[in-house]
Amino acid sequence: MSRTANPATLPRHIAITMDGNGRWAAERGLARPAGHKAGLEPVRLCVRECARLGVEALTLFAFSSENWSRPAEEVASLMG
Repeated sequence: MSRTANPATLPRHIAITMDGNGRWAAERGLARPAGHKAGLEPVRLCVRECARLGVEALTLFAFSSENWSRPAEEVASLMG
């Protein structure tokens, strides 16, 4: 990410749909929860950078109602 931001062009609100971690894990022969865990650090980096740059609001869409139909182990890993 850029180390500086132009306040005139900086968005006030950024929304991110977190998707694909389970597929990422499956492509590597890993369990889906391993993909969710691997996605944590990029999310942390994004949150820190948005705060540093002065983004007023950050929305992370991480779990939809359809996700409740996933295996119990996967849902439990997502809920921490």
